[in-house]
Amino acid sequence: MQARVDPDLCTGCELCVTTCPEVFEMEDDKAIVKTDSVPAEAMESCRQATEECPVEAIIIEG
Repeated sequence: MQARVDPDLCTGCELCVTTCPEVFEMEDDKAIVKTDSVPAEAMESCRQATEECPVEAIIIEG
């Protein structure tokens, strides 16, 4: 499974970083994905971050 953040939608609220720090981090004022694929142990928290993103900027594929 891979995750990505749409930089045009991201508002930099940091919710994803708080929810799933294994996958997301902040770069300047936007969230970015720091892994090529979501580690197995972070899949649930990554899905939670995707569902809770207030602007739906996180996309999960695979």
